[in-house]
Amino acid sequence: MMEGRRADRIQLIDAVRGLCVIMMVIHHLLYDLVVLLDAPEWLFTNPVFDFLHYIFAGLFILLSGVSSRFSRSNVKRGIKVIVAALAITGITYLIDMPIYFGVLHFLGFSMVFYGLTEKLLNKIPGTAAPFIYVFLLIVSVVAVRNLNTESKYLWMLGITHPDFYSADYFPIFPWVFVFLFGTWLGKYIKDRRFPKWFYAAAPPVLPSIGRKAFIIYLVHQPVLFGIIYGVAKLLDINR
Repeated sequence: MMEGRRADRIQLIDAVRGLCVIMMVIHHLLYDLVVLLDAPEWLFTNPVFDFLHYIFAGLFILLSGVSSRFSRSNVKRGIKVIVAALAITGITYLIDMPIYFGVLHFLGFSMVFYGLTEKLLNKIPGTAAPFIYVFLLIVSVVAVRNLNTESKYLWMLGITHPDFYSADYFPIFPWVFVFLFGTWLGKYIKDRRFPKWFYAAAPPVLPSIGRKAFIIYLVHQPVLFGIIYGVAKLLDINR
């Protein structure tokens, strides 16, 4: 997310981020309904929703990469996100729904990584960068799917052991290349090389949601979980 409420904020980017946040909240709501209220499992897991989940998550990660071009300090921003992510790991571990490397962990890592390597990455020719990132994305998808390991400590890289479980999981590979693609795209957006309508568009409601994406991410699931857990207790549904 872009920092603050500066005059150069692009409302359309905030709006798309806001839409991604809404879809994330709906996704987690459906999960809670299945887990806590015995709703049909297909309500959360089905081919259409599974596809949309990764589309909107990927778009959210892409926009985070775009926003990194506008940040005054990606390292500081990333550390802030990592601290919040570690708190989420602790809380979810206590309720037996652990999140070891969810989207917030990934974004924090990516912000710090980009902040430390920005000058080096900027040396990649702008015309070549998107092709390199897409190629590496495809290669990493194939690689992590075909690598077998007995190690229990490579899950951050996308290489998991059969016993590994995380309620939300966005490993470094392949997702880092989606983020980096966003940083490439963000340069052209920041340089005002997109059509004028892109910068002038001002959709209603969604931009304000997008600007609060970090806070919403932190609080929405505890609120949803608490409400649905309370309903489950009232209905005497034991989970």
